[in-house]
Amino acid sequence: MAMEAETKSLPANAYKPLAANESYQPIIPPQANEPELTWRSIAWGTFLCVLFTVASAYSGLKVGQVMEAAIPISILAIGLARVYARRSSVLENVIITGIGGGAGAVVAGAIFTLPALYILKLDPRPVQTIFICLSGGCLGVLFLIPLRRYFVRDMHGKLPYPEATAITEVLVTGEKGGSQAQLLLQATLISGIYDFFVTTFQVWKEFVSFQWVPIVRTLNERARFTLSFDAISFILGLGYVMGLRSSLILCAGGVMTNLGQVPLVFNVGQHAAGPVYPGNIPIAAMTAAQIYSKYVRFIGVGAIATAGIFGIAKSLKIVGSSFAIALRTFTRGEDKSTVRTDRDLPMITILAGVVVSAILVALLLGSLKVSWTVLALGLGLTLVFSFFFASVAANAIATTARNPVSGMTMLTIIISSVVLLRFGLSGTTGMFFVMAIAGMVCTALSVSGQSITDLKAGYWIGSTPSAQEKMKFLGVIAAASAAGLTIAMLAHTFQFGEAAVGDLRPVLASPQASIMKALVEGFMSRQPVAYVLFGVGSMITIALEMLGQPSLIFALGMYLPLELNTPALVGGFLSHLLNKRSEAAGGEAGSRIRERGVIIASGLMAGGALGGVFGAALRLFPWYKESLVHLPFYDNLPVSEVVSTVMFLALCGYVWFGSLKKKKES
Repeated sequence: MAMEAETKSLPANAYKPLAANESYQPIIPPQANEPELTWRSIAWGTFLCVLFTVASAYSGLKVGQVMEAAIPISILAIGLARVYARRSSVLENVIITGIGGGAGAVVAGAIFTLPALYILKLDPRPVQTIFICLSGGCLGVLFLIPLRRYFVRDMHGKLPYPEATAITEVLVTGEKGGSQAQLLLQATLISGIYDFFVTTFQVWKEFVSFQWVPIVRTLNERARFTLSFDAISFILGLGYVMGLRSSLILCAGGVMTNLGQVPLVFNVGQHAAGPVYPGNIPIAAMTAAQIYSKYVRFIGVGAIATAGIFGIAKSLKIVGSSFAIALRTFTRGEDKSTVRTDRDLPMITILAGVVVSAILVALLLGSLKVSWTVLALGLGLTLVFSFFFASVAANAIATTARNPVSGMTMLTIIISSVVLLRFGLSGTTGMFFVMAIAGMVCTALSVSGQSITDLKAGYWIGSTPSAQEKMKFLGVIAAASAAGLTIAMLAHTFQFGEAAVGDLRPVLASPQASIMKALVEGFMSRQPVAYVLFGVGSMITIALEMLGQPSLIFALGMYLPLELNTPALVGGFLSHLLNKRSEAAGGEAGSRIRERGVIIASGLMAGGALGGVFGAALRLFPWYKESLVHLPFYDNLPVSEVVSTVMFLALCGYVWFGSLKKKKES
């Protein structure tokens, strides 16, 4: 008979680094025998995965916005748990969330690359689109498993894991019920309504730039010096969970690029009469956003890539130990002593999976009728990039909940094109070959990032890692099949990218794929590469590593738009100040302040994700218009931005006073 483990709050050391002889004990202990892999959890997880995959694929192609699946599905899992006579265990809910959460990850990899094949008139077969998603997703899971202990266990308390924190708090708080569940529901409801209306309709401006202030407008016009702010609750909660140090470093990267490099490029290049590569219009005619997109963003890509190399070097020890375990397994047999909550899939299974995946990748690339040399290079690039980016994605998600998918995919296309061009691959075959590699790598790094979130949430709660890992493959299979078929079906009904002359089908913008299409088309036409910009980013990362600073967080800040970094910094300051208050209060009162702060921040993230899902869903209907809800002052920029600022400050006040409420009552 299953031993019923009492569900309680996360231990006090759940979010803190462990002392020398201290260990973390999850809320479901290793010796517990609670239901985990059941038909209920597997069936619901698969169903929700397919449902969110179809919806995410369509919304991503239409408006460039992929529906975030994991957090909404964790909330749905809590609701589904009460449908059955035997209430679902928290471990079953972890499995539902893990399987379903694969939807957003696979779709992100698919819509960045696969539509480009249709835009280029290469017309891939449905089996090819499914296989690209499937092979990339499986490689992402396989290459992440040997890194699990390093990122999840060894780095405990050293990485904030914002999204995993939100999922864990939703599952644990929802399981407990009581006042904390009410607090989580309240924060989720406030955030969901707030973000839904702000991002979906014309209530007040989502982005605050204060361009109506004369001095700010003058700085923008004369130096392209702009400061922007995305005033939504999701990023406020994200910054709170990240903490002050990480959010400061993240924002510092954005400050350097947007307030340093963009004005520098403008002031140096504005005197050039014509376009300066890789731009296509004179720099003097560019806005700050265009300068960032055409020049400075590539510096961020170079910085992220170099930070990833350092990350791989730092994790080589754990990778080496993982392969040592595999070698020992071959000679002595599998070690059965590992406790349930620290048991991964056998290394033999992982190695066999990589070999099988490599064979299947080779079959796909070989079907394009290329030389054996090009085939070997393509296979090598796919495996190396997928392994390399697994660590980058895990580190990025664990730190900022932001996966640099587009930057790493661009880097894959650039390097693959440069290498393969030297071996004579070009034209339409070269474009298909490179985009197939990019599609698999993009899906791999996206799935790697999402998987580390699930594994960390499972670690906090007390799931069995091997069970989670098995179900990640099921989620990848379901999402890859649904995404590949959905994209192939939409390609018959819609045009991707821009409208073609004489084609009367409606258009799906496919913004990310359009960028990738332009990139691979330019390289296969043998256009030059802006190596200097990548090199500048690399040097910045090297300098940070020499100073002993976390370069990947800074590099992500360089790459992400500044308006996403600034509200995270506000959340980080709130977290810092409330933690100071909790330390001053001490004891049970201080613990309540910390706990309520994390619950409210998690609710803001959960509600923001739900609001984004509903907003994206509305955009799928032909009758939808942003002006359906239009407040009178929306078009008055000064009033609208001031209202936005006041409402964001009200959210900050809610976090502050909501966290301190229990202390005041006591």
